[in-house]
Amino acid sequence: MSNTNPPSPSTGSRTETFTCVRCGRTVGAFTPDGLRRNHCPSCLHSRHVHDHVEGGPSECLSRMSPISIAVPRDGDWKVIHRCTRCDELTANRVQVDDNQLILMRLAVRPLAQPPFPLEVFGEL
Repeated sequence: MSNTNPPSPSTGSRTETFTCVRCGRTVGAFTPDGLRRNHCPSCLHSRHVHDHVEGGPSECLSRMSPISIAVPRDGDWKVIHRCTRCDELTANRVQVDDNQLILMRLAVRPLAQPPFPLEVFGEL
């Protein structure tokens, strides 16, 4: 669902940007379809600005690393981030301009690096 309304004073300007905490890229605060962005579309890293456990702003402000992909029942992919300082986990919706190669790498990681030796399948 797109938000095509002009930004309200509380959401900021459509020209608002932030600098990625990992790759240093200057990123527009809104996606091409008008949604507020919460991670870098290039490297998928984020900053821990919202405390999802307590609610409200986070005092942590550390880097959030993408660690996995989740696909809820609605079918929309979500990037799972883990804070590099406090280990809080968050789920953020994949955006239309996110790096597709990194998304696929995250999605296939469990198959490429299973928690058990693949040789066990030869014994079945």
